[in-house]
Amino acid sequence: MKNILVIGSTGQIGSELTRELRKIYGGSHVVAGYIKGAEPKGELLEGGPAAEADVTNAEMIASVVRQYQIDTIYNLAALLSVVAESKPRLAWKIGIDGLWNILEVARENGCAVFTPSSIGSFGPSTPHVNTPQDTIQRPRTMYGITKVTTELLSDYYHNKYGVDTRAVRFPGVISYVTPPGGGTTDYAVDIYYSAVRGERFVCPIKEGTLMDMIYMPDALKAAIMVMEADPARLVHRNAFNIASLNFGPETVYAAIKKYKPDFEMVYDIDPLKQRIADSWPDRMDDSCARQEWDWCPQYDLDAMTRDMLDKLAIKLKA
Repeated sequence: MKNILVIGSTGQIGSELTRELRKIYGGSHVVAGYIKGAEPKGELLEGGPAAEADVTNAEMIASVVRQYQIDTIYNLAALLSVVAESKPRLAWKIGIDGLWNILEVARENGCAVFTPSSIGSFGPSTPHVNTPQDTIQRPRTMYGITKVTTELLSDYYHNKYGVDTRAVRFPGVISYVTPPGGGTTDYAVDIYYSAVRGERFVCPIKEGTLMDMIYMPDALKAAIMVMEADPARLVHRNAFNIASLNFGPETVYAAIKKYKPDFEMVYDIDPLKQRIADSWPDRMDDSCARQEWDWCPQYDLDAMTRDMLDKLAIKLKA
């Protein structure tokens, strides 16, 4: 990667990925792509170039690619799972029509493309324990449908046109920097905010509901590693299972209680979030990612919990 465009640079993952890529490749080589109403601020704006890059406007994307001589596009434009259920048409427009535009621009300009998939690409009929890399994918949410289509369309452009498409299936992403924005796994971020604020946490997911999670530093590591990987080693491309953390609400609550003994949690189940969570894997098998590009996460639950509590205490105090 020489010149990189991050589409969705002000989002939960994009904001931190842009900063991380600039540390590695230099600020001038990473363009923060944004849409009107979500312009970058502060470090994102000052640390390197920024350009309007709306995935629904192919000409705009092509112009940015040519202007900055982009060779790699990180396409992070999407609606999260809960929001996508309330706005299915918009979810398709951004997730799939937008991806089509990105892939066409990439085909015409010789760009590599990273468009993440998700554990949401699986459904109730998928094996839930040690979910294989290659298995049945029949999701029942618009979010999941767009993710499966993302994987297939990216594979199509690689096989037919030779576009270098690569991706991972993100678990729930946990971060102290940018608040979540409408995902089923958001409770695993919100619970830390409540703990640091000294509030009782109301959990929308029932006890015993296992889901894969990942701490943001490991999520960024995966997104960069897969794009830097030797293509000769890649058997799969779109998209790799990546596993890191795996827990239910009661487990993360217990991990926080070790450091916040007075912290309290009660349950008030959200039917939509619970229905989505029940359709997702309990744990994914990420052996292909480990074999093909040496994936290995760094954080376990306790290490993440200590870091989240420490960093959030500083952030909320500020």
